[in-house]
Amino acid sequence: MKQLLAGDGISAERQMLKAIRDFGTYIATNQAFIPDYGDRHRNHETISTAFTESAVNQLVSRRMVKQQQMHWSQHGAHLLLQVRARVLNNELRDTFRRWYPGIKAETDTAVKLAA
Repeated sequence: MKQLLAGDGISAERQMLKAIRDFGTYIATNQAFIPDYGDRHRNHETISTAFTESAVNQLVSRRMVKQQQMHWSQHGAHLLLQVRARVLNNELRDTFRRWYPGIKAETDTAVKLAA
């Protein structure tokens, strides 16, 4: 900001107005995706997923190392993470039903064991 104000008045003013307009456009465009951290904190909701992301990164990177007895290929890791995400989002059953319309419904116990 100091750099903008240090230049000539008209140019710096235009640059500042453009930056403010661009910021306003960004906020308006992404409003639905910007979390209200204050509201989340008041409702005791998760604010950061950094701990989870770190654990996933450690697990995946450890399995991707070729010195491991059993290691994952990038493609295999990608597929495994897709399945895991569907399990955690309770979407795996619907995915299988879409792929195999005649599949029998299992009990919720079997689904919970898979999670």
